[in-house]
Amino acid sequence: MQEYGIRTATAGDLGEARAVMLDAVYRDFGTGYVPRWHADIIDPERFYLAPPRHTLLVAVDERDGAVAATAALDARGPAHPPNPRWLAERYPSGETAQLRRVYVRPEHRRRGLARRMVAELLAFAQADGGYRSVYLHTYPDSTGAMGLWRSLAKVVCDERAEVPGGGSGAVHFEIPAL
Repeated sequence: MQEYGIRTATAGDLGEARAVMLDAVYRDFGTGYVPRWHADIIDPERFYLAPPRHTLLVAVDERDGAVAATAALDARGPAHPPNPRWLAERYPSGETAQLRRVYVRPEHRRRGLARRMVAELLAFAQADGGYRSVYLHTYPDSTGAMGLWRSLAKVVCDERAEVPGGGSGAVHFEIPAL
């Protein structure tokens, strides 16, 4: 059975973590790197390691020490635009723990890594004490994402049905009670 260690990323992990994240946006999302959406991927130290209320976790394959997955949390609520105004107002920055970059390399999927990492992020948010809600969004075509998030969270907005023209097609979730 393959074993993984989950821990807070260090500066030494950032190259491999960045590669996991970039692979996901190119392979899984098909968007490639878009600066206005993915600045945190290029500079994860500034976005996740430096701010005390933010974190970036890595799952490391204990066989070879390679980063197999990432998961991040920050205090930035969803922005309007591109998200609906009411959503940005419901999840304001500073009070909202937003889960981001929960990505698992394909060869490491279906082993519970994302679920374990989310549990660690929720513990981090709870220990902070300043967050009143946990928010995230995903896209329905993202492999495995909808099943994971539906099992852990509740849908608060499905843009495909609730936003004129389908919005960006994102599905927005809240994880109940910290």
